[in-house]
Amino acid sequence: MEQSKSVAIIGAGPVGLAAAAHVIERGMTPAVLEAGPEIGHAMRQWSHVQLFSPWEYNVDKAAERLLAPTGWNSPDPKQYPTGGELLSQYLEPLAHRTVLKDHIHTSSRVTDISRVGFDKLKTKGRGDAPFELRYQNGQGPKSIRADAVIDTSGTWFSPNPGGANGLPALGERENATKIAYGMPDVLGKDRARYAGKAIAVLGAGHSAVGTLIELTNLKSQAASTEVIWVLRGDNPAKAFGGGVNDKLVARGELGMALAGLVTSGQIRVEASFPVTRIDRDGERLKLATAGCCDRSIVADELIVATGFRSDLEFLRELRIQLDPAIECPIALAPLIDPNEHSCGTVRPHGAAELAQDEPGFYFAGMKSYGRAPTFLMLTGYEQVRSIAAKIAGDNEAAARVELVLPETGVCSRSATPGQVECCGGPATERTDACCVDDAKAKGAGKAGCGCAA
Repeated sequence: MEQSKSVAIIGAGPVGLAAAAHVIERGMTPAVLEAGPEIGHAMRQWSHVQLFSPWEYNVDKAAERLLAPTGWNSPDPKQYPTGGELLSQYLEPLAHRTVLKDHIHTSSRVTDISRVGFDKLKTKGRGDAPFELRYQNGQGPKSIRADAVIDTSGTWFSPNPGGANGLPALGERENATKIAYGMPDVLGKDRARYAGKAIAVLGAGHSAVGTLIELTNLKSQAASTEVIWVLRGDNPAKAFGGGVNDKLVARGELGMALAGLVTSGQIRVEASFPVTRIDRDGERLKLATAGCCDRSIVADELIVATGFRSDLEFLRELRIQLDPAIECPIALAPLIDPNEHSCGTVRPHGAAELAQDEPGFYFAGMKSYGRAPTFLMLTGYEQVRSIAAKIAGDNEAAARVELVLPETGVCSRSATPGQVECCGGPATERTDACCVDDAKAKGAGKAGCGCAA
């Protein structure tokens, strides 16, 4: 009897666990390697953030089929979960109450991948050799072999730096203890760090906007809190959206809330401020920009919300081809280029677009998009469905498109740098995943809908 194929999956977030569910349905054996101590480690960093998409768009179908025999009760499909609720009500039951529990290895950080008996230069017979994945846990270095690999490790722990040219600002690394990236929980576990201090927020995407609004809520509790919005561009109104004329109610409400806070003076705006240098001013930070005026900003803390990029170092021995700008699979690049597309114009895709020169290796999930900010969790689920079919040899199912994106009117036009796009931020500074049916979402401080870190 032929032995079932083995598939190594890097990352136990929503897309990684969905990949494992599809692999099992195909009669193959997954091994999920999660760097963190628990599944969904990256998502736990933004567990306080509410998604813009309801439950019906955040549960993978194969995962749901695995959960059904356990007596799992699906949450209200029209409700909007937080990252923490997605974990506790969906991912944790999936990981601990189904057959997946025997295939997940936490605290297992992948450090290297290669082909058994082949370095990167050797070609003949390469595609027939299994992959060797080396990983590190508390017991030291270990390795496993697999017939195929799906990298769903995401980008959360590789944020873009604060520097204006894609590099860290001078002094950024040296002052790391005073800098946070992404969307910290300023009203919760991080409250003590920010209350009563001057906080600079760099970025113009939804994570920056949500953080600015939450900081003003913190200011209402700790009056001495100062909120400073640092923009590389010259027009903060681009982040406000269409206000009352916006067909997306939530985006309009969020934009109007931010506009009101700026107009009332609760948020100080420093526009046209590309950060080039970060120094210490006693116990505080001094942000500087190059130019004729030698402007500077002094703050106690800096929050950088300028997007993410992929960690590619452990893939060094694999034959990987990436688009030179977006750092995503070459065939995928024209479909997701943020200079041409927003999330609403990215069509569903799968194994064909994600295939690499290294047979059997695939990117999926947020990492497959490289630096593009237009990822959608539903798209990630379709990716891994197609990839699992391809690995199993079902080429027809792999080529078939099974995802039908909801008709919401969201992101109906392409975004160019500096132009407002689907979630209300310039394409060059978006930090969160894109919107699905966000017209129904309420309140501020929400992540891009359906994002998978």
